[in-house]
Amino acid sequence: MVTEEQRRTLRAVLDCLIPSDEFPGASEAGVADYLERQFETDLANKRDFYFSGLAALENETFARFQTGFAKLTSDQQTSTLKLIELGEVSTPWPVSPKDFFTLLVNTTAEGYYSNPEQGGNRDAVSWVMTGFENSKKS
Repeated sequence: MVTEEQRRTLRAVLDCLIPSDEFPGASEAGVADYLERQFETDLANKRDFYFSGLAALENETFARFQTGFAKLTSDQQTSTLKLIELGEVSTPWPVSPKDFFTLLVNTTAEGYYSNPEQGGNRDAVSWVMTGFENSKKS
């Protein structure tokens, strides 16, 4: 079961990775819903790693900015994720920051571009964005 705090952090991270523009961002496209479903099935073996990483991310942002990730500015969120990607963290992490970042990016992309039947890519938004939806009708 995902807590509200974990859900809030996860959605903020997802939207930092795939922000909305003329198309919906990651959370609006259902990526968080996709991931929550996957944590019960295909990603069950990565669930603890994932949520340990999210908790470490929260600790990192509190140490740097005295607030949680979801309350940071877009620039602060991006700079924090860039440092995590490089492994340049200032707090103890129970998981590898670089490995967490890689898993985060990969699973976000999976959810955003997946078959909508899997819970992400709500209304096939990424397929419409890339032209895939139109090519299926031809």
